[in-house]
Amino acid sequence: MDLALSQEQAAVRRLAKEFVDREIAPHATEWDRAESIDRSVVTQLGELGFLGLTIPEEYGGSGGDHLSYCLVTEELGRGDSAVRGVLSVSLGLVAKSVAAWGSEEQKHQWLPGLCSGEAIGCFGLTEPGTGSDAAHLTTRARRADGATGDWVIDGTKMFITNGTWADVVLLFARTGEDPGHRGVSAFLVPAGTPGLTRREIHGKLGLRGQATAELVLEGVRVPDSARLGPEGKGFSVAMSALAKGRMSVAAGCVGIAQACLDAAVGYAGQREQFGTPIAGHQLVQELISDIAVDVAAARLLTWQVADHIERGLPFDTEASVAKLYAGEAAVRAANNALQVFGGYGYIDEYPVGKLLRDARVMTLYEGTSQIHKLLIGRALTGVSAF
Repeated sequence: MDLALSQEQAAVRRLAKEFVDREIAPHATEWDRAESIDRSVVTQLGELGFLGLTIPEEYGGSGGDHLSYCLVTEELGRGDSAVRGVLSVSLGLVAKSVAAWGSEEQKHQWLPGLCSGEAIGCFGLTEPGTGSDAAHLTTRARRADGATGDWVIDGTKMFITNGTWADVVLLFARTGEDPGHRGVSAFLVPAGTPGLTRREIHGKLGLRGQATAELVLEGVRVPDSARLGPEGKGFSVAMSALAKGRMSVAAGCVGIAQACLDAAVGYAGQREQFGTPIAGHQLVQELISDIAVDVAAARLLTWQVADHIERGLPFDTEASVAKLYAGEAAVRAANNALQVFGGYGYIDEYPVGKLLRDARVMTLYEGTSQIHKLLIGRALTGVSAF
């Protein structure tokens, strides 16, 4: 077992850190208040090759391994989780799904733009009435002109990251009469297709700079060539994307926790109470130590997922373990950091309030903490509790 980074991985991490420190972290509070990140950041992510990580170069990607991908998403999470979410969805859920399931025509049509940042993707799975129970989604696609004709799609999707920015929607709809996951197919729907309307959701607790949307599809017509993967296998497309996506969320949580640690250590060395810096107070050191342990544990669990992917080993359960622990750890780290800051942590002039708000959603999306406990339990016992 060798936990040392290769020269290439260390270089990618350094490049990401410098980019975050220069182009993202200084603007995070401003973007949070405005409820919108600067879209030019997406272009910069593409220019650096970050939006093409793990995608073959023949399709416009930048190659690289999954640990490098984790290192980049961790740094982006440290700077601003709203930016990390743009990359995690457009690359981690959409581009990687096209690379894994797409035809050659689909790969050449969509991957170069997604990898360069000229195009952005969103993942249309969650609906107003189906979140954790995604296998029972109600959006429906029906054949328009016989067995091999176009598809007409009707339905509503909710809480869609990148929803109003996206150029393509990886959309999941029911195409057959089979119940549950067996009747679901996946489609690549261009965002400008007639009948597709998008409404941005404002007033979120965290990830405020991220474009989150409701998508409404009314008679949206796409050719059969827009279908991604075999008919009826859409749920497999979604679950394979989410298994790796959970690694990306976990890495982003490590970044949040690391930002909490950096902020708490810095502030404790400067703030004085009772005539001495609070870094010298035992209970403040306890808070900081708890953050440091959570950072280290979450990071190693996340790196383990990347290692399993690279070695071709099963990783679904490991991804659930990492996502569950890192999500909860990010919330604990932010709570502890806010306690170190005291009253100043409660105003957005300081970073820890935003870190807490951004961390809180990590226990909800791409599988709630409770769902991941059930997934881990099922893997251990062989018995499904849901």
